[in-house]
Amino acid sequence: MRIFVTGASGWIGSAVTAELLARGHEVLGLARSDASAAKVEALGAEVHRGSLDDLGSLRAGAAATEGVVHMGYNHDFSAMDDAAKTDLGAIEAMADVLDGTGYPLVIASGTLGLAPGRVGTEQDRPDPGIHPRVSNAAYTEALKDGGIRSIVARFAPTVHGPGDHGFIAFLVGIAREKGVSGYIDEGANRWPAVHRLDAGALLALAVDKAPAGSIIHGVTEEGISSKDIAEAIGRGLGLEVVSVPAAQAMEHFSWMGRFFGADAPASNHLTRDLLGWEPIHQGLIADLDSGSYYR
Repeated sequence: MRIFVTGASGWIGSAVTAELLARGHEVLGLARSDASAAKVEALGAEVHRGSLDDLGSLRAGAAATEGVVHMGYNHDFSAMDDAAKTDLGAIEAMADVLDGTGYPLVIASGTLGLAPGRVGTEQDRPDPGIHPRVSNAAYTEALKDGGIRSIVARFAPTVHGPGDHGFIAFLVGIAREKGVSGYIDEGANRWPAVHRLDAGALLALAVDKAPAGSIIHGVTEEGISSKDIAEAIGRGLGLEVVSVPAAQAMEHFSWMGRFFGADAPASNHLTRDLLGWEPIHQGLIADLDSGSYYR
């Protein structure tokens, strides 16, 4: 198939682009800048110039292909509502083109906040009020009734690997700045993770065979304690590992303090059964111990 990938030069998008190409698909990759276009070309994909707020370019990309993997997103935590509105507009524009075709539309969502106090599963449908992006996932799932093979991929909050600039890289930076590697309170809360390359393989499998209306989990490790993460960072940087009281979390961790103390385990069992997904890459602690986060 010929697949349109938004965010094709990004952290997860580049992994799924490479995986789709390896499986014999053609990829048309959205690129906003010359730098992004060069990355898409280097992967072996065709470049489609445009952006998430250029709905005409998104419609044209969807119309020129046989399915969409929508990985592009503005991860600005200071403007979450605006980012979610842009995301919904993009989904709606591409869905208008795909309506009635039976082609796949895969979008990214998250597992954080899915099922507080227990292990979240693919069967959970969280309250859209917990995050503006959640309602976009609910909208996409419902597109199955309009002749679109809609698939929502919920990713662990940490998609790790060499080159990661996400949550874990931020924690490493905070540890360097503070001179200690911290966790919140007892550090028993659980933090799920997935390797970037396993995430790319999952999305390619979803394009190939996920049924309409599927919810899949890009999670390989159900829940790693935040204390274990802090200890691995401490080993890597040669720093003392300390408990930070919850009342001081925002002061110590900045905006990350709102997230790092969350207990947010998530399962992948139904996803593995549905798609035959077999993650093969190393886990988060091994990735931290490999040294790639400290270079």
